[in-house]
Amino acid sequence: MRHRKSGVKLNRTSSHRSAMFRNMVTSLFKFGRIQTTDPKAKELRRWADQLVTLAKRGDLHARRQAMAIIQEKNVVHQLFGYAPERFGDKAGGYTRLVKVGIRKGDAAVLCLVELTGQPVEYVKEPSKKKAEQAGKPEKPAKKVKKAKE
Repeated sequence: MRHRKSGVKLNRTSSHRSAMFRNMVTSLFKFGRIQTTDPKAKELRRWADQLVTLAKRGDLHARRQAMAIIQEKNVVHQLFGYAPERFGDKAGGYTRLVKVGIRKGDAAVLCLVELTGQPVEYVKEPSKKKAEQAGKPEKPAKKVKKAKE
């Protein structure tokens, strides 16, 4: 019996499965929508909703947990920047699955996985060093003496 065993195997090893879903969830948050097969999309929804919940929490521990899954640092910063505004009032259902059609090669059902809510433009705040350097005048370039030939 398969009681209390969550997740799908998809005929892959556990390391292949986790790497695949880590790549897919990174792409989902990077581009906002991805196209994949129906069983993968249903499992991806679980991963993505869990990461949005971490991003809404927003503390350092949640950020580190998200960094363990999402493979690009800038995608994590982007997610934590817009998630409270985009998904703040919702208690779940952060992704939407739309059936696209059937793949021609193997007749697999394809789904479009996309994030719900109004897209929020994420603006990266300038760091303190760059802000201080922006206020200072530029130093004149040093003159280089040419060697006589």
